[in-house]
Amino acid sequence: MARTTDGSELPVPQRLLATATRLFAERGYDRTSVQEIVESAGVTKGALYHYFGSKEDLLHEVYARVLRLQQERLDAFADADAPVEQRLRDAAADVVVTTIDNLDDAAIFFRSMHHLGPEKNKQVRAERRRYHERFRALVEEGQDSGVFSAATPADLVVDYHFGSVHHLSTWYRPDGPLTPQAVADHLADLLLRALRP
Repeated sequence: MARTTDGSELPVPQRLLATATRLFAERGYDRTSVQEIVESAGVTKGALYHYFGSKEDLLHEVYARVLRLQQERLDAFADADAPVEQRLRDAAADVVVTTIDNLDDAAIFFRSMHHLGPEKNKQVRAERRRYHERFRALVEEGQDSGVFSAATPADLVVDYHFGSVHHLSTWYRPDGPLTPQAVADHLADLLLRALRP
């Protein structure tokens, strides 16, 4: 699993984000002070506030950077010139791998989302909704064309898969018996079996 480090070779914004990610994962968002972040990153509070308006902005960016990556990758899979079954399987497996690759970020987000203010919370919900709607559109495309069973509503199919993805941070261990790709393959195959006509 790729864990972030707060090495001094990183540019200041990335170093602050890596440090905040590590500290939020270790201590929790609410038990990590701005002073601890800047001391650990080896920068001043002025530098932090130059790049991030607040500790809340750091928390938002921890999640937003992973979601941006996942959205870009989902868009590429959805737009690919491949059968819908392959595009959905690729997207379903990718969200598992990218979540495991950023497991600290995922754990922080699900533990700490309630610390976001109303505006940031609304923004995160809109970003997640866009991702889920694009994923759901693949399910619906397959259902409409008869490739997938339409017995289960597409929304429930999407919730089923993402319920599994959202719990990865509670049980997946990099030293465990399954690689990220193996977990991704199993979950993607489960999804496709559930959609089989």
